[in-house]
Amino acid sequence: MNTNLKDVQNLKDTRGVDIQKVGIKHLELPLIIQRKNESNQVVSAKAGVNVSLPRHYKGTHMSRFIEVLSEWKNKNLLGVDIKGCLHTIAKKLNAQSAELEFNFKYFIDKKSPVSKILSPMSYDCSFEGKLINFGKKDEDYKFTLGVKVPVTTLCPCSKEISSQGAHNQRAIISVKISYDENSHIWIEDLIEMIEKCGSCPIYPLLKRADEKYVTEKAYHNPKFVEDVLREAVLKLRENKIINSFEVECEAFESIHNHSAWAYQKEN
Repeated sequence: MNTNLKDVQNLKDTRGVDIQKVGIKHLELPLIIQRKNESNQVVSAKAGVNVSLPRHYKGTHMSRFIEVLSEWKNKNLLGVDIKGCLHTIAKKLNAQSAELEFNFKYFIDKKSPVSKILSPMSYDCSFEGKLINFGKKDEDYKFTLGVKVPVTTLCPCSKEISSQGAHNQRAIISVKISYDENSHIWIEDLIEMIEKCGSCPIYPLLKRADEKYVTEKAYHNPKFVEDVLREAVLKLRENKIINSFEVECEAFESIHNHSAWAYQKEN
């Protein structure tokens, strides 16, 4: 390696502007996620990572982000483990704050309700970590776990006013939760809890008997997006491990050219 190459990033900048966040986005890499059943799942993740940049540095060292992430992709992540990765990034880049996000599809084998056939169901999930005041007494770290859970919703109003049938649709319940690093919530458990808030779960494979089951279950369990949101809020409040959360429900209306939507955030 030629050690005489000029390091432009380390040159002084005289404009006096501290940059709050600088880094990389949309880096694709494999990631090993620990599962509840003590096995591992390798997922394809998209990573974004950034640090603060003091005013006297012309630029950050982008290659160092890749170096650290390439090392950490081989660890079996529980999410809260991101703290160690952020410590390494902040140290290597001489930064006071750092943020890291992984977005990935997580697969869970799910049984159809009547035929009991197992099929893989995918869920959009995320790990987010934020580190501020690195190396100081008031250093603070926050981890956030995110899941997007598809469900069926059936309109109570449509059921009430119609002599036959009621309109239903697929909805997405998006949840982000934060909890202490010495605690843990499994992705599988969070998905199962949130899934119960819809009119009926969604399954990857349905035989005729299964289709009859989910159609009738939704019909006898009608819910507005407001109903779904309130039930999710209550379940999240009841979980003593969770410090803060945000949740939203978007129903892709089958008889309208718009979505119905509800949102709540609590600390």
